[in-house]
Amino acid sequence: MAGNTGTPGATVAGRVMAVLGAFDEHHRRLTLSAIARRAGLPPPTAHRLVGELVRHGALAREDGAYVVGRRLWDIGLLAPVQTTLREAASPFLHDVYATTLATVHLAVRDGDEVLYLERLAGRASVPVVSSAGSTLPMHCTGVGKVLLAHAPEEVRSRVLGSLRRVTPYTVTRPGVLLRQLERVRREGYATTVEEMTLGACSVAVPVRRGGEVAAAVAVVVPTLKRDRGRLVTALQVAAQGIARRL
Repeated sequence: MAGNTGTPGATVAGRVMAVLGAFDEHHRRLTLSAIARRAGLPPPTAHRLVGELVRHGALAREDGAYVVGRRLWDIGLLAPVQTTLREAASPFLHDVYATTLATVHLAVRDGDEVLYLERLAGRASVPVVSSAGSTLPMHCTGVGKVLLAHAPEEVRSRVLGSLRRVTPYTVTRPGVLLRQLERVRREGYATTVEEMTLGACSVAVPVRRGGEVAAAVAVVVPTLKRDRGRLVTALQVAAQGIARRL
């Protein structure tokens, strides 16, 4: 259950946020009954709130179910982390894509997960599960390992305590991941090999702002057996360019 606001005293704002919080990367389309159940709301309350959200464009009807509406995306783009980073990064992400023709990611940490702010991909790119606005685990993505390596200790502890296996190659042993994160801090880049998606490898570097790691940029390719150095260099040039514009 995504939230429980069925208790007495819950505010209208809390109930609205519970309805919106019922949606996540694994629940992009929900029926009214599913929204009520995941939000912890009585069905009549969920029906009323969902109707209001549809009227205001925050949710939309689609084939008998509900999806997140365009209005939420428009509002989300106004967040400083979105506007500043995406605008600063855009020309450099396009440069990396033009150089590599690989999927290019820009991401930030969102709690214990990775939030993807931008994704550039072409027809020749390796298939990936990420999309702009989606979240994925930190321990099995290139951008995630960069951000986790530089995250507060309490974040690392929580993530290391719940290492979920996504593919047969996902690192689920805390000691192994800790050594990888130490190497990320030492060498300045992270890699993954089919840890999030079979057939996809990634390399990622940090974007720094004022001495702190504010984001990570990455490319996703079929293999890292060749051109790893060239990819790291291209990403580091892009990261430095983005940092100068922040």
